[in-house]
Amino acid sequence: MPTRTRKGRKYRGSRTHGYGKVGQHRDQGAKPNRKCGRHKHKWSYVIRYDPDYFQKKGFTSWKSLKQHTKTISIRELDEITKDQTAEQTIDLDSMGYTKLLGTGKLSKPLTVKIAASSKSAIEKIKAAGGQIQTEEEETETAEAAAEEQEEK
Repeated sequence: MPTRTRKGRKYRGSRTHGYGKVGQHRDQGAKPNRKCGRHKHKWSYVIRYDPDYFQKKGFTSWKSLKQHTKTISIRELDEITKDQTAEQTIDLDSMGYTKLLGTGKLSKPLTVKIAASSKSAIEKIKAAGGQIQTEEEETETAEAAAEEQEEK
């Protein structure tokens, strides 16, 4: 857009640019709930009476949620273990993964230890002849063992 056709060029030299006398349109009085000076000379007011004034609201980005959950698929797990021939236990928790997803196929039986996994991942590991140990199952077995000891 050319500069000469902008509205601001029309008002050069007029001091108030059509907003009347003495600083009208300078503060944010027309905008609801956004008052001027809250980050400057009215900061003590914000601290005392309105501490949530600058609080973030709205939706959480899926990108930030994805950062907290580090996932691995069955395809990647199969690629990691393709060199091993014997059945082995893989601790994905110690490798930094938090969830196992069911994309891909598993070619050998594995015992996998991880915090969480999808239903399809559990089915594929059991279909290949392996086992999966999640935190939920460990807590359930620990609770069942504690109940058996109490009964004795």
